[in-house]
Amino acid sequence: MKKLLNITIVTMLAFTLSACGNNVKSNTIVNAELTDREKGILLTTSDHSFVFDFNIDSEYTEASVWFEKYEFGKLVDEQTGQLLTKIMNNGSIIFTITESEAVENQQLFNVGISSDDGTASVKISNIISTKSTDGMSSVWGSINEEMDITNENLVLASIRYSWGEGGMRSLSSEFYKDVEGQINEIENFEVVYLLRSKFMK
Repeated sequence: MKKLLNITIVTMLAFTLSACGNNVKSNTIVNAELTDREKGILLTTSDHSFVFDFNIDSEYTEASVWFEKYEFGKLVDEQTGQLLTKIMNNGSIIFTITESEAVENQQLFNVGISSDDGTASVKISNIISTKSTDGMSSVWGSINEEMDITNENLVLASIRYSWGEGGMRSLSSEFYKDVEGQINEIENFEVVYLLRSKFMK
C-alpha cells in the first residue's frame, strides 16, 4: 500500500510541476524552483528529493533516466531502474529517495518524468551495502546550473555514502558534465549512486 501511495504522489507531483519548465532555455535542464507547498509535499513523502525542469525542441521525442552504482569509483551496476518515455516541449524529472523501514541499508528510489506528452514513473529498491548502518554518512548533490541536454554524459544528481571518519566534500560542477573525466572525485566514497539522463530525437 505504501509503495502504491508513493508512486501516486510522485505522479501527481509530476503533473503539478510539468508547467514549471516554461522559463528554462531551449534544450536545457536545470534544478527546479519549487514552491513552499511543493517542498512540503516532497518532505512529507520522502527522505530526500530532487526536481529538474527541462525545455526541448520538437526534434527531441524521448527521455531516459537511470541509476548507476559505483564502489570506490568503479562502476558495479549500470542502468538500474531505467525509465524511458515519450516527451514533448517542456516538463520535469522528479527523483525521490526513501529509506526502507523493513530492510537495513535498503533505499527505495522513485523516478518520474512528466511533460506535455504525459507522465511515466518507476520505483526500484537497492541495497547500499552489506555493512551495518553504524558509522554510515551520506551526502547529496545535484546540478547547480543550466545544463545542455545534448551532453550524453550528463549526470543530474548524486548520492554518496561512506563509513567511519573522513570528509564528505561536494562534487565539482564539472563532474556532472563529465563523470569519466572527473571519476577521481568519487574514488574515496564506498558507494555512489548517480542519476543520469539522456534526451533522444
